Parts: sequence; structure tokens; C-alpha cells
Amino acid sequence: MELRNPARRSPAECSWEDIFQHQERLMRLVRRRLPNSADAEDCVQETMMRAAAHTTLDRQRLGPFLTSVAMRLCIDFYRDQDRRKRLLQRAAVVDEPETPEEGVCDEDFGRWLLQQAQLLRGREQQVILARADGISTAEFARIHKISVKAAEGAFTRGRARLRMACAKALEGATG
Repeated sequence: MELRNPARRSPAECSWEDIFQHQERLMRLVRRRLPNSADAEDCVQETMMRAAAHTTLDRQRLGPFLTSVAMRLCIDFYRDQDRRKRLLQRAAVVDEPETPEEGVCDEDFGRWLLQQAQLLRGREQQVILARADGISTAEFARIHKISVKAAEGAFTRGRARLRMACAKALEGATG
């Protein structure tokens, strides 16, 4: 993106002063649409920065351009907020154990499951342990220079083997 050079500006192009004249109008516009003044101010500043970075914007189009960008940023704000809300709804909520015994059992099961993961072979073990450390399958694929599909396949196979080990252990404990 080319930065503005005031010496090379044509008379029809906008200056920062031209853009700044719209600040109060933009604040009124977005303040009615966003939940608080800090978000509104961020939106207006982003709008003005985008206009300042736009090298071919002329004065005739400045007002409508700023309005359009500000409105789209307001829409983006709510889309992002909605996306975060959906993510939180899908995210697994880890509750604190209700009793000390449950906490001890959960920790013991975690240790046992980690031992089972150590028994997996090759790529399955690597990807399961990486996921346990918080590394995504895509990041694992990048680190190990394999395709994401291969990493996801190894993760799926490893997870299936761990499920089978859990089922066998439960079957042996109850049978």
C-alpha cells in the first residue's frame, strides 16, 4: 500500500485535515450503533486510518466512503461478537470437580490416559501428545512438514485407539 506524500497530492485528493473534519459526524453515527464509546472511538479511528491509507480517494467521495467504512466496521464488530459467543457456546466448559474424590479420579484418569498415549506408535503418538500440549493439528502439520489432512488422520486414528483402550479398561473393570 502506498503512503501519501503531500507534495505529490493532486487538488482532488483528500488530506488528513479533510478526513479529520468528519470525525464528529462519524462518532455520532457509530456511537448509536456500538455498545460503548470506546468501541465507537476505535471504529472511527480505524475508519479514518483506512481513508488516510487510501491513495486514490478524492474529496467528492470522502463523506460516503467514510460512512460506508464506518457502517461496515460496525457490522464487523457485531459479527465478531456473535462469532465469539458461538465459540464460547461450543467450547467445552470444564467444571471444577464436585467432590475431592472426583478431582483425584480425574487426575488419575488423566495420568492413565497419558500413559496410554505414550503406547501409541509413530505419528499418532506425536500428534496426540502435541494436541495435549495445546498445539493444533494444523500447526503440528506445519512443524512436521506434512499435510493437514495427514495430521488430522493420525489424530483421528490415535483418538480412536485411545477410546478403544478406555473401553477395554472399563470392560475389564466391570467384567
